[in-house]
Amino acid sequence: MNLEIPASLESQPCCGQEYEVARIPKVTVVCPMCEDYAVRQAAKPVVVMCCEGACLRGEIARQAANILCHTLLPERTARICLGGAFTKNTGQRSLVGNAPRLIAVEGCFIKCATRMMQGVLGNLEPEVVIADGLIDFDRNLFGIDEMDPGRITAHATSVAKQIAAMLDTPPQASPVAGACSRG
Repeated sequence: MNLEIPASLESQPCCGQEYEVARIPKVTVVCPMCEDYAVRQAAKPVVVMCCEGACLRGEIARQAANILCHTLLPERTARICLGGAFTKNTGQRSLVGNAPRLIAVEGCFIKCATRMMQGVLGNLEPEVVIADGLIDFDRNLFGIDEMDPGRITAHATSVAKQIAAMLDTPPQASPVAGACSRG
């Protein structure tokens, strides 16, 4: 099976005129630890949201975001909980909406994290990094069980390091152009 993405699909904007509609029940409870975390992270200049997909590409993106935020640049980056930011208007969503610089680490061209957050914060335009465009691997692999865990971590580390380098330049001069786009 060949998973090459036709160029015509890759160049399409992530959002057109048609929409998926999701009905998410509101909650009245909040997690105090999550809210405390959001307050502690609010002063950081870069907020990172990420694909949380269960496929290989999503796992590489997830690990890359964690490596970036918790190992490489913990003093400059805040890692958000995508589920919390998407499903309720509390601290995680505020981090995304108020970020001086917002990075979306996406596993692939579908840009799920970006599209989800644009659904609740319509004018959101993160810098989108497509993780699978920054690494070389067998594109026919899909599941995380199809690649050695050490290799997944090595790919995630490579992606995280490339994003860290990108953060040292203004958004328009990104060294990962081609794998990075606005919105």
